[in-house]
This record gives sequence, structure tokens and C-alpha cells, in this order.
Amino acid sequence: MIRRISTKLLLAVLAAVVLPFLGFALFVENQMAGRLSKDVVLYSLKGIAADLALRVERDVEEWNASIALLAADPGCYLAVDEAWREESGELEREAPAERRLMRRTQIEQFNHWISARRGYDLFLLVDAQGRLVASSTVGSSGLGLAPEVSAELQARTYEREVWFEAAKAGRAHRVDQHTSPLLPPRNAAAPRSPENFHIGFSAPVVWPEDELQPELSGVFVGAVFALVNWSRVQDELNSPLLKEYFQGLVGPDEFPSAYGWVWKSDADTILAHARTELYGERVSQPPISLPQMTQAALASDWGLYPEYSFDGERKNAAFKHTRSFDDGGFGWIVGVGIDNDDIFRSVGELRALLFKATLAVLLVAVLWTMVIARRTTQPILALREHVQRVAGGDLQARVSVSSGDEVGELAQALNRMTEELEHGREGLIRAQKELAWREMARQVAHDIKNPLTPIQLSIDLCKRAKAERNPQFESILDQTLQIVGRQVSHLREISSDFSALTGARKENFEVLDLAPLIGEVLDLDAAWAQSLGVDLRRSLEPANVRGDRLLLRRVLLNLVSNALEAMPKGGVLEARLRVDGARVVLDLTDSGVGVPAEVRAHLFEPYFTTRSTGTGLGLAIAKRVVEDHGGTIELAAGENGVGTRVRVSLPAAGGAA
Repeated sequence: MIRRISTKLLLAVLAAVVLPFLGFALFVENQMAGRLSKDVVLYSLKGIAADLALRVERDVEEWNASIALLAADPGCYLAVDEAWREESGELEREAPAERRLMRRTQIEQFNHWISARRGYDLFLLVDAQGRLVASSTVGSSGLGLAPEVSAELQARTYEREVWFEAAKAGRAHRVDQHTSPLLPPRNAAAPRSPENFHIGFSAPVVWPEDELQPELSGVFVGAVFALVNWSRVQDELNSPLLKEYFQGLVGPDEFPSAYGWVWKSDADTILAHARTELYGERVSQPPISLPQMTQAALASDWGLYPEYSFDGERKNAAFKHTRSFDDGGFGWIVGVGIDNDDIFRSVGELRALLFKATLAVLLVAVLWTMVIARRTTQPILALREHVQRVAGGDLQARVSVSSGDEVGELAQALNRMTEELEHGREGLIRAQKELAWREMARQVAHDIKNPLTPIQLSIDLCKRAKAERNPQFESILDQTLQIVGRQVSHLREISSDFSALTGARKENFEVLDLAPLIGEVLDLDAAWAQSLGVDLRRSLEPANVRGDRLLLRRVLLNLVSNALEAMPKGGVLEARLRVDGARVVLDLTDSGVGVPAEVRAHLFEPYFTTRSTGTGLGLAIAKRVVEDHGGTIELAAGENGVGTRVRVSLPAAGGAA
């Protein structure tokens, strides 16, 4: 007997302590270590993508503002005026030292902007006819432009350039990434080098308010155009901050695989990438062939790409759209990605630590259990003898308490139990009363839960509308207050009449139209349905029944709540009410996960539920209420086996509701 008890105790401890610990270790490894690490990295990717997109947007804003500032500088329109006067011969009357003074000043200003290393490669100032007035004469290296380049710029006409036409119409303009014909490539040996690409910015030059020449005020006199080298954008992607952020995943002596890229506004053309040979490649076509990434970028302004494989590596990435062209940007899609190997690098270390700890716990548990089992055997045998005596009717039996541990507490409990049995059935009666109150409390809690859900969702919707400064905020607030008011009244009614579900409430039967009641319940849960992405559809014919409005409303709330909970990822909830002869039939059909046939047979049983939360009383209460109204309720699979259909059939009643 001692060996048998010891063995069972050992096995029980192994099952209750060691195995759950082992399961927990596996769970931590597979769920927490893997998923949590991945979730944290994915969340970080979204943040870094947004930060990188913001930095690119700030660069574009800087270039937009700089060109607008240059175009508004008096030197521009004075240089254009000087060119006009030179062409008309007026400058011949001025001193030689003053001729071309404004244009030389403007050229020096252009050269200063290029020397400031803000990414500019070329500045042009053209007059209203598209003829060159002044241009920068140095490159980003500080050396002068080649004579043939300067000569070609001087001889070129710009009146048909898109940016000039936009300036002529009074608009600033941006030219997306391109290889400009205005400058030779910096790196002819590598055609796809970032240095060979540019983006352009232009702004109109207008004559300011002039009291001496009022007819010239606001007149278009020319345009300023600047070429920004694409390497400035590529440098943002090559920033060490991107890799430093993920350094903790791989260790101090290794380099993370994180890198960024920029796509054109079509979400399918690569403009910038860590691998410059991919410049100009289509994402959805070979050699990349990742159309799902293009689709994801087109479907949202900010988010995560689906996990994908590229060059034999599984990767995860996030993206963020920059400002559209109409908002002063280019509509680029900025992305940031990292290899899955880096994400899960630390999981291996955690796995070894977890299994070592598991083995240590297993060894200690076995040894300690063997010691405790031997010391516990004798008190357990004494307890068994006491139980046998009590079972035989000896209510005077008492077991001696020789220890203060759990076994001693059990002995005391057995003594108390025996004493209670000896004194009568008071404990049993008390337990029955407690059970009855618990039952009643569960039912009340079940009824209170339904009104709280639309209250919470309506408040959340109102908060979100206020935070987003929704123009319909006042309307949403009024609707929220109405819903909260109705639900508070409903809760007050429940608190004063909670005994209705136990059958103690006197039913208040009346002739009522079921259609408005169903519509009211659907409206109450509209905010919840919207948050879940559920489309509420209704086809409600006028249908009079004789029943208790409060009880029927509670049944409908319960059925709609169950349907919405079955569609956490969105779907369709359709309510159809019709009169079928002497019966009123309501079909409530959802497109949720559905309920197997073997489970549907038990759903109307008290305390039976398929969810991890809830009392399991909702459908049992609904069935009793419907049957008290002379009706039936049944569950079936939805159309084509998708979702669940609840059919409630009640006797029709004549007369107006």
C-alpha cells in the first residue's frame, strides 16, 4: 500500500508540476519567444518605415521650400529684367562694370546653394520665353561644369518642358526620378548608380508689386528649376540608424540584414534600394515576381507586407506612403525589411535555457516528491481509515491531527465535516441556497453584459471621432448619448426586475410589432458591428405577435451578440422577418465560423458554451422565453454550409401593436 500511494503521488506531482512546466517551456519557446519576438520586430518595422518616410518627406519639403524661396528672391526677376534690357540694347547705355551684374550675382547664389551640399546638382533661371538667363556653373564637387555642358544649357530652349509649362501657369512643379539630359552621368561605368539619377523642382518667378510699373505687378517673368541628385534619397536609406535599431537581435559583432527601399507611386517600380542593380525593376514581374507586395502597398497607406521570400530568404517588411503629388510630394512608397533569420536569432538561446531549466526542475521535483511521499503515507492511511468509519455510520469518529501541513488541514476538515454531518443537514441547506443565489447571479450578469457592449463600443466610437476631429462628431455624440441613455434605462429595469428570467416576474403580454423591436436591437449593436467590419442587413416585414416586449428584446440582444461574436474578422449578419400563415418567422443568419451539428444539439442546454467566456445560459434562457410565448427556436447551418442560421417562430397576433 505504501509503495502504491508513493507511486501515485509521484506520478501526480509529475503530471501536475513537471509536465505543465515542460508545456509552459514549449509554449514560451514557440509562442512567446517566436511570436512575441516577431510581433515586436513587425511593430518596430512599421515605426521605422513611418520614420524613414517622414525623413524623405522632410527632404522633399526642404527642396520645395528652397526653390520657392529662390523664385521669390528679388535677384531672380531682376536678373530676368537685366537679360531683357540687354536684349533690347538698354544696357549699352550703362557702365561696363554694371552690365550683367544681376545675372552674375544670381549665378553666385546658385553656386553657393550647390556648395552647401544639400543635394543640388544644377540650378536654372529661364525667362518667360523659356530662354536661359542664368545657371549654376559648378558641380557638387565644387569644380566647374564642362564648357560643352554650359554651352548646351545656354543653347537649349525650355519652353516645352513640363516644369516650365507648370510655372507659366503659376504652379510649382516636381519631376520624379529620372536621368536628366541636362547633365552627363556622374558614373558612366555604372548606369544604375544613384548618382546618375535626379529629381527636379521648379517654381514660377513673378514681378512683385511695383508702384512705378503697376502693369508688371504679378506678371510671370520666368521660372527657377533645380536638379537634386538622387544619391541624397539613397543616403537616407543607407543611414546607419536603420541597422543600429536591430543590432540587439544579432549581437554586437554582427550586422543585421535590415534595409530600406523606395518605390514609385505605382507601387511597382523600384526607385531606390540597397542593391542599386534593382533600380527601375518591376516588383510584380521577374526577376522579383512579388505581386502580393504591390497589392498590399496599393491597398493601404501604411502597414505590413505579407511575409515573402526573396533571394532564398524569408523576410518581413513594412511600408509607408509619402505625400501625394497633389500634397507637395511624389507619392513614393518607403519600405523597410529584415530577414526572418535575424528576427528569430535569439530564440535558439532562449530554447537552450528553457530546456536546461526544465531538466533541473524535473530532477528536483522527482527527488523531493519521493521524500514527501514517504512522510505523507502514514497520515493518508489514517485518513482513509477515518473515512471508512464515517462511511460506515460512525459519526462520532475523529482523526487525530499530528501535523500542521496540508494533510493535517485535511484531517481538520474531515473532522469538521463529520461534525457537520452529525449536527444535521444545515450545511447542505446552506449550500443549496448558495447554489440558487449563484444561479440567479449568473443570469443577471448575463443580462447585464448585453447592454454594456453597445455602451462601450458607442463610447469608443465617440472618442475616436473626437480624436480624428470627425466632422460628424456632434451627430455621433448625440447618437452615443441616446444609446447610453437607453441602455442605462434598460439596466435599471433589469436591476429592479431581474427575477423575470427565473419565472418569478409577472409577464406583461401585449400585441406588438416585432419589426421595430428587431430594428432597435440591430441599431444598438451597429457600432459594434462597424468595429468588427460586419455588414448588417435587414428585411423586416410588419409582423404582430403577442408577447412580453422586455423578454423578447433580451432574446434578440442575445442572438445578435452571439452572431457578432462569431464574426471577429467581419462578415454579414442578415435579419429576415416574415409572416408565414399563422406564424411569424425570424431568420437571423451570420457568415461566421459556424457550429458543428454535434455541438448545435447541446447549445440550448444550460451552462453549455463553445466560448472561453460567458455563462452558457444565454441560449437556454432564450429557448425558455420563446417556448413561454408558444414559439420554437432552432439552430441550423447557414446557406451553403457557411455560418449559422437561428430561426425563431412565434404565433402571429392580429390587431395593431
